[in-house]
Parts: sequence; C-alpha cells; structure tokens
Amino acid sequence: MDNELSTQPHGMEDLEIQEWLESLDSVLESSGPEVAAEILERLRAHATVNGIDLPFSANTPYANTIPARLEPLFPGDQELERRIKSLIRWNALAMVVRANRVEHNIGGHISTYASAATLYEVGFNHFFRARSEEFEGDTVYFQGHASPGMYARAFLEGRLSAQKLENFRRELKPGGGLSSYPHPWLMPDFWEFPTVSMGLSPLMAIYQARFNRYLEDRGMKPATDAKVWAFLGDGETDEPESLGAITLASREKLDNLIFVVNCNLQRLDGPVRGNGQIIQELESAFRGARWNVIKVLWGSEWDPIFERDTEGLLVKRMGELVDGEYQKLVVSSGAYVREHFFGSDPRLLQLVEPMSDESLRRLRLGGHDPRKVYAAYKAAVEHKGSPTVILARTIKGYGLGEAGEGKNVTHQQKKLNEDELREFRSRFGIPLNDEDCIEVPFYRPVEDSVEIQYLRARREALGGYVPTRSTRSKPLVADHDELFKEFHEGSEGREVSTTMAFVGMLRKMLKDAEIGKLIVPIVPDEARTFGMESLFRTVGIYSSVGQKYEPVDVNTLLYYKEAKDGQILEEGITEAGSMASFIAAGSAYATHGINTIPFFIYYSMFGFQRIADFIWAAADMRVRGFLLGGTAGRTTLSGEGLQHQDGNSQVLALPVPNIKAYDPAFAYEIAVIIQDGIRRMYKDGESVFYYITVMNEPYAMPAMPGDVKEGILKGMYRFRRASNPKAKLRAQLFGSGAILNEALRAQEILETKYGVSADVWSVTSYKELYNDGVETERWNRLHPGDKQRVPYVSKCLADAPGVLVAASDYLKTLPSMISKWMPRRLASLGTDGFGRSEGRTSLRDFFEVDSRFITLATLHELFVDGKLERSVLDKAIKDLGINADKPNPVTS
Repeated sequence: MDNELSTQPHGMEDLEIQEWLESLDSVLESSGPEVAAEILERLRAHATVNGIDLPFSANTPYANTIPARLEPLFPGDQELERRIKSLIRWNALAMVVRANRVEHNIGGHISTYASAATLYEVGFNHFFRARSEEFEGDTVYFQGHASPGMYARAFLEGRLSAQKLENFRRELKPGGGLSSYPHPWLMPDFWEFPTVSMGLSPLMAIYQARFNRYLEDRGMKPATDAKVWAFLGDGETDEPESLGAITLASREKLDNLIFVVNCNLQRLDGPVRGNGQIIQELESAFRGARWNVIKVLWGSEWDPIFERDTEGLLVKRMGELVDGEYQKLVVSSGAYVREHFFGSDPRLLQLVEPMSDESLRRLRLGGHDPRKVYAAYKAAVEHKGSPTVILARTIKGYGLGEAGEGKNVTHQQKKLNEDELREFRSRFGIPLNDEDCIEVPFYRPVEDSVEIQYLRARREALGGYVPTRSTRSKPLVADHDELFKEFHEGSEGREVSTTMAFVGMLRKMLKDAEIGKLIVPIVPDEARTFGMESLFRTVGIYSSVGQKYEPVDVNTLLYYKEAKDGQILEEGITEAGSMASFIAAGSAYATHGINTIPFFIYYSMFGFQRIADFIWAAADMRVRGFLLGGTAGRTTLSGEGLQHQDGNSQVLALPVPNIKAYDPAFAYEIAVIIQDGIRRMYKDGESVFYYITVMNEPYAMPAMPGDVKEGILKGMYRFRRASNPKAKLRAQLFGSGAILNEALRAQEILETKYGVSADVWSVTSYKELYNDGVETERWNRLHPGDKQRVPYVSKCLADAPGVLVAASDYLKTLPSMISKWMPRRLASLGTDGFGRSEGRTSLRDFFEVDSRFITLATLHELFVDGKLERSVLDKAIKDLGINADKPNPVTS
C-alpha cells in the first residue's frame, strides 16, 4: 500500500532509524509541527537535488490525522449525549421495522444511520447552526439513506409526532406520513435538499459554497463564517459527480465547505474496495486536489496501544490490510482479531497482551467516538484557506449485532427478530422490558427529562432546529411591462435569432432597478456561441480573485473581463456544475432569503439528456429560474451533427411536473413567457421553473398580433388566419419554434398552388396543452354530474375547419400527444432519428419537416378524406421535388 513503511535498506540498523525518529520528536516538542514540516520539506528537496528519486505519495499513514495529544476537550456531557443518541438509534430502527410489519417490503434503511449516528449527533449538538433572521445558518446535505435518524431526532425534539413516524413511507395515510428520503417537494417545511440520488449532493454542495461566496463578493449578503456540510458515503464517491468538481472547491479556496465521508467500507452489495483501501484512495484524491484531509480512523481505546508502539509497527500493520480483511475483522471475535491482525508479528501481540479478547472485539473505530469526531469537526471549522474532507471510519449497521453489523446484507436490512431486538435494546440501554421491546414502540422521555432538556438546550444554543426549510424572501413588486414592451414590437425587418432576442432581454433585465442585481446569468463555456460576449464588459464574469492578468483581447470592445463582483457565472465545460449553480441560485429565496433569478443557457442537447437527474433534483427542491436550451431543435443547428442536434428535450421535459416547457418562435413570445415567469415565481411565489428553447436561426421578428398573451402562455394561438376562409379546401397548420416559419411558407404554397386555405397556429407549449387536457379529463371524470369542461385545445379548434397538420423540430410524439382533444385526425411531422452534419435546408428535407413536406402532409390528409384526387397528390410530390423513395430518417 502507499502508506506502508518502506523496506529497511541493507545495512541500516534499527538504532539508526530510531535516532532519526527521536530527532524528529525533539523538533516537534521544541519547535512544533510547522518547523518539523519545513525541515522534512527541505530534506525532500535536498534529496531530489542530489539525485535521490523519492516515490510520490499523496497518502499519510493509515492513522488518525489528529493525534490524541492535540485533541481538544469535549465540551458536552458525553454520557448524556450517548443516551440521546441511543434513543434516536432505537426510534430510527423502530420506524423502519414497524413500517415493514404493517406493510410487507415497504422498505427503508437502518444501516446507514446506524453507522453515521455519531457523525450526525456531534454535529447536531455542537456544530450545525440553524438559519435565523440574524444569521444565515449552516447548510447541511444529509446522506439520503440516513433519513430515519433525522426523523427520529425530530421526534425527540417534538417536531414530528409518533403518528408521522408510524406512517414512515406511507405519506397518504390519515394524518400524513414521512417521505422515504429528503424531499423538499413532499416536506417543504423540513427538508432543504434532495440527496438520495447518490453523487449529486457533493457537487451541489461545492457549488452552493461557491455561490455563497458569490453573493458575498457582490455585496448581496454579509460575509459570515457559515459552513456548507455534505455527508456522503464512501461507496457514493464512485459516482463521477461526487469527485468531479473537487478542484473547483480548492481553486476557489472554499474553506466554508466541509465534506464528511462515512467510510464504512461497504456499498450496497459488498465492500467498496475489497482488494484495496478506499480511505487511502480518497485521501490521495482529495489531497491531490489540495483539500485539507482529516482522517478519523481509530477510537480512543486505540490510543494506549499506539503509545506502547514505539517502533511504528501498528501503523505499518494497519496499512497492510485491504478493506475486505477489515470487514472480516469487524464481524469476528476478539480471538480472531488477536490472531489475524496482531498475530502477524510477535511485537504486535505484545502490545495487546494485557487486553482480553472481549476488549479487542470492542475496540471502537474513530467514526463512532464522539471525542475523535468532535476534534475533527473543530479542526475543520477552524481551518482556513481550503475546503476540508473528513474521512471517518465506521461500521455499516453498527449496533445491529448478528442481524447485520458489518455484513454484505446490511444495506437491505429492514427487520429484526425478537432476540436481535432485545440485544439492540440492551446494547444501547433503551428502558424497555423484554415484552415491550418486541413490539418496537417509539420511545420519547417525558418533556422535563434531562435528555429532552439537554437536546433542546443544545439546539437553542445553535439557533434552532435543523433541518428546517422556510421561504424568507420578499416578493417582487413591479410588473415590468415597460421592460419587455420593446420586444412586442418586432425587429422591423431585421433578422435576429430567438437567442439574440433573449440576450437583448437579458441585457435590459440586468439594467432594471428592481431585478437587475438579482439576475444570475449562467453559461457553461459557450457565451460567445450564444452572443453573450457583450455582457462580459458590462457586468463581468465572476472570479473570487478578480482578474490577475491582462486578457489577450483587452484592446477589443468585447474583451474577456473577470471581476470579483462579476455577475456572470461562466462555469467552464461542465453542464453539471452549471446546473448546480442554477440550483444554488434558484433556491436562494429559501436558503438566503434572496430572490436571485438564474438564467442558465446551454446547448439544449446537453440539458435533459445529460443532466436530467440534476433537473429532477431542482424540481424536488422547488427551485425557481429559467433554463434556456440554446441552439435548440434538430434542424436549426447547421453542420454540427448527431451529437449536438436536439430533437428530444421538449419531450424529456414532460416528466418533470413543475417545469413549464416552451418552444417559442418569436421574440414577443419569449418576452411574454419570461415576464409571466418572473411574476409567477418571484411575485406570487409559485414553485415552478421554466425551460425555454431558443434557436440560432435568424429571421425577421414580427410584432405581436394583438392580445395573444393568454394563448402564448396556455400553449397555442392562431398566428395567421387563412386569406380565404370560405375556400372549399381548408386546413389548420400547427408550427413551433423555427419550424413555424416552414408552416407559414407551406400556407403560401397551399393557397397559391393547390387552392387550400390554411390557418397557421403558433404552438408555444405542447406540454401546457397536454397538461390542460389531462387535467380537464380528470376533473370531468371526478365530477360527472357537473357541467363538463372543455380542453383548451378543443376550444381553440371548435370553429377551425379542415385537415390538421402539425410540424415541430422534435419527436412526432410531441404534437401527437394532444391529438385526442382535437376535433379530427392529426398528421404529425417531427425529427425522429439521428441527426446529420448538414445545413438547415438539407436537414429539414432529410427529416421531412420543411414547407414542402408540410404541404404534402396537408394534401395527403385531404386525399384521405376524399377531398382531393390522387393525381393531384402524385403531381404535388413531383412538383415539390420530394423523393418518395428516400431513406426513412428514423432508421437511417
């Protein structure tokens, strides 16, 4: 292993090594660790200069980072805190066991909290500060599978009733229940962050800590010593998101960030690293990323053994074992530990000769020792200049005994038999007799008991209860009509893309007296692609250190400008990191009481397709803000090809219940949507957020044709009526986004060449239309005796004659899903299939969504209805230049 002591060179005596060690001890004693570290560093440099190739290691020995002699005094009543922790352990276990007795296999997890109880309780009693009017409080990302422990603590605090605990994982029962994991959507006054989708919370925590500094540097909140704590499991670190942004945290010197990794060496099915050492691996990763690393591996009972070991043999032995062996030691007897751990060297056996086998079996790990954990937390909160990670060694299922302590089945443990319950009861001193114990009752001491009084006093000293969520921001006041008015008037023949139109709106919003300072523009690394470079100079790119260099384009108008009070979050090539910033900004109304309004613009293909789990988490968190899918649609992005062309995102937005998804074609539509979104989210306080697709295809923007705001927001409105409403052949054409222009061209072709008079509708949101139709059907089903409601789509088309044809830059299923509320059969055109590296014209021909194919679809529908001769259809295919035998884009 990396931390093994190197083999002794030939001819080097133990005495000589001992002299070097004693010299170092003398320096430590007389001059302190800083001087000792400087000497060692100079020795390393001197050795390198003299040609000695020293092997690199980012690891320290497999031992506690903080030696016993440097541990601070534990400030609380350790025995009383142990009793409280034991009650919480029992109630957490009881919650899961009782739930599964009532409803078989309802699920739940006992083992995660069992392993992490000490890690949490030391935090609750001494470190986690609550939010208040005077102080923003600490931010805590709890490990999702440990939620029963948080509920059990809230029960002792008097915040949750026994009935709530009884209905764990059965939220629909009378009186309500508790969600399985942290879900702010389901428990908006309790949970702040959804953390059970593993890997997301570490990344969100990093960007939350950085956003806190962003707000401070921009003068939007006072600088404080508030911390962001993230609790995660060692197995969880295999998710790429978990460690994907740790260099950002050190680069930004986020000493307001603390990771606590619960290193029980087990994931769901078995060891995290059966043939390696996950703790050493993580230490190497974090130290390499310049984090402050604190290892909490061994409990206080090990300290006397370390003191007796003057040769470093114990630490050497600890570094030799792999995690699979450590897991075996956890579940084995003291005799086994003596033989297989200490028995590798007679000198090690001598160290534990005075100890009984039972004492060896009960040697605690560091993560279960409050004194060791407290020392680590205190060092972490006092550390300056870099983030801290605490690697705490624990046992999964600690306290479950033969039921599953440290075993591979532990994660799935949900039930205990009578003997196991009695053993748990006795081990943790729960005041229940044998008969009551097997009923697994919830236990809460009386209100004036020392336990309840102590628990409440500790939380009062730390400002209140955690976790707690509340909305503290004040609603916006203005209606912003003037701000958006100019975008209702069109571009007067000038060709602009909807992306350019949006950037124009963003520029105006940034100057607004009320919301200007609240706008948070977020972009991964494509600001110039989206035409946002003009904002660099006006509002600046946020950098915690300002700009230490002169940019190469400093003499140009739109040079790259970083500033400590910069407003743009230019995140680099990371959609996940950018989304984490969006989440931090979009939840600031609750976290900080500040109505920051994030606008995150990105390549639309790399949104729902790449970071859908983060978007789902944002929905759960009741995030507010605007996601802008740039260069959207499968045929608007010339030349880029399959990987970049998006025909999916409007469909992938459908499952997120509280996202409002729009595909606008014109600037005034975007203006109406954004203005209404700001009102709904930041004035009315609705828990919704927006997805708006914008394109890079330039065309003239028309003025808003009358009062169509309601139609824009509801999802559709008639943009252009047929010039001859009394024509014999009629059609209704539905277009969205950039394809709306193709529908308008088809309208002209149909009228001039085929005598078909068509109305053209702008469909801004198929999702809004679908939701309205589904909701209307549901209401009618539940209220059969009342006057039946009519879906908005049906109302719009009640007096719209002719065949129905829809075309969009997305999958055909998008328009098809509202066809049931249309008065007649719908022909859907879309971009199913893989993209191609081509220009817009060729792509629309390939996917069969251009004006010619819309025209052909309309004529075909008339032919099917018996209103057109086949000869007309055959001639049209030829005249329109359509290859009837072209490959199917879906499969080609």
